[in-house]
Amino acid sequence: MEDLSDYSVYSQLTDDELMQLAVERSLSDPPARPDPPPSPDPPTSPDNPKCDPFNALFKGLRRELSPVQTVIMEGDVAALVDLVSRGCSSLTEPNDEGWIALHEAAYYGQLHCVAILIKAHPNLVNSWSLTNQTALLLAAGRGNISCVDFLLKHGADPNLADKDRETPLLTACEQPNEAVVDLLLQFGAQVNRCTVQGETCLHVACRHGQLELCRKLLEAGADLNRKNIYGIQPIFTAAQHGHADIIRLLASKGADINGQAADGATPLFEASKIGHVSAVDALLSLNADTNRSMKSGLLPLHAAVQNNHIRIVALLIPLTSMVRVRRCGISPLHVAAEHNRDDILSLLIRSGFDVNSRLSDDRASMFEDRRSTALYFSVYNGNLDAAAMLLAAGADPDLDVFNPLLIAVRMCWMEMAALLLSYGANANAQIATEPCAFPAAILLRMESLPMLKLLLDHGCDAAPCFDCPHGEKTHPPVTPAQRAVEEMRDSRVAPPQHRIEFCEAVSSCRSAGPIISLLLDYVGHVRLCSRLLDVLERRSDWNPIRLKALPPHPLMQLCRLKIRRLVGVRKFKLLQTLPLPVPLVRFLHYDVHCSLS
Repeated sequence: MEDLSDYSVYSQLTDDELMQLAVERSLSDPPARPDPPPSPDPPTSPDNPKCDPFNALFKGLRRELSPVQTVIMEGDVAALVDLVSRGCSSLTEPNDEGWIALHEAAYYGQLHCVAILIKAHPNLVNSWSLTNQTALLLAAGRGNISCVDFLLKHGADPNLADKDRETPLLTACEQPNEAVVDLLLQFGAQVNRCTVQGETCLHVACRHGQLELCRKLLEAGADLNRKNIYGIQPIFTAAQHGHADIIRLLASKGADINGQAADGATPLFEASKIGHVSAVDALLSLNADTNRSMKSGLLPLHAAVQNNHIRIVALLIPLTSMVRVRRCGISPLHVAAEHNRDDILSLLIRSGFDVNSRLSDDRASMFEDRRSTALYFSVYNGNLDAAAMLLAAGADPDLDVFNPLLIAVRMCWMEMAALLLSYGANANAQIATEPCAFPAAILLRMESLPMLKLLLDHGCDAAPCFDCPHGEKTHPPVTPAQRAVEEMRDSRVAPPQHRIEFCEAVSSCRSAGPIISLLLDYVGHVRLCSRLLDVLERRSDWNPIRLKALPPHPLMQLCRLKIRRLVGVRKFKLLQTLPLPVPLVRFLHYDVHCSLS
């Protein structure tokens, strides 16, 4: 805080007494030296790697300090008096920024210099710089209270604003400096003047958390509900910066705690988004509306979830309407899953949020894959723990346009795929935009034999892979378009593509033989088409695979297939709970190293 001893002594002196004392002091005492302006950046050179690479662009804008500036910065009153007495024109000539000597003296807090210059040129007290800055505005912004007082007493207008429409009062609030604010208010500063952004002094004081300053402004008539160009009121600004004490003060004076900004955000929404627990607690104690949404439909709870503020989430959950959540078209579960907020996801599940709630059509259409469930978000993110939580709570793995299982298969996430399959995910799901004659999961990852076996063990139907419409006839050539899908997009405009046959897809695989061999273990009597036969002829060691396809199949294999079909995929995992011989159970589970002998 500035030392006010000089101010309290000099404030009672007349102008002539002040000037005489200044001259005497300058002859007897070393001049006071305020903080110098920032030193210019060092020149650009190879030896100075930290210098500004754009320094050269602004070199022409830099200037050496003028003699007048040096005199004022050093507080050399005797030299300044000499310049005044000689009628030096440099005292009133503006520099490149439009500053005259009075601006410099006010900025650097040189009260003696200010007094001398005002005495010499009283008509320049309200002189503007190029950006409409006055000496009073500069002194107020720097907290130079003695200069502020002197200028006000000598005709400085406290309501002259710069080009951004910032007044001395607003500048003083920005610092903030209560003593300067008091002076300006005493001399008639208008408390509700707005900047070009529509911001008032009360907005500024709220932003800086200045409780006492807010009280002063309110006593001076500050408008509680004045909005800036974004529709933001002072209480919104206080919530935005987490100042609970100011929120309570403004509310006690009648501020609208549920006032909405231009985008529909409320003080509670903003505090919840940023994570100011004390501000949220204050607003809730004042009965702020937890169910007032933004124009986008999002509620404060969504904002707290997205930004991982679990304490605020816990405060908002019991006060948030499930009806309003459903109406907005997106559940907090979706937000938690999308942003991997696992702890919050667990809290929401325990609090009873519907794990099968789906995005509204307009929100789902924001995604190319038209995802709609929280489970899809978790699977897409590869978040195994979150997916497990949702599935254990009853999430249906087959609700989305694209089955989440297909994501796991495409990414070859074995654990994720196994988890989804264990909860009944449809292993035979298709992709509407990539039609194929066999299960899409096989198309996506057929070269991964462990993944392929996992799918087959969980009910993926291998029979369509051998149901080729061309049979033993000559097949049409494979086109580049007939390939595995790389991205899942839901297009309702593009016409369906050519249906992909298994023989077309497998013909480009280097491990085609083992793939066909594995699939043959999960089918009864089938006939290989001419293309599959050509594929198997590529290598001599694949010859046994051709023989494996020839009928008749072993009775044991046909029995195993029949039992698996009758039991069904969902009940098959319960076989181990039945009083069956272990070798039989292992045989039915395709442990190929086992036999029944």
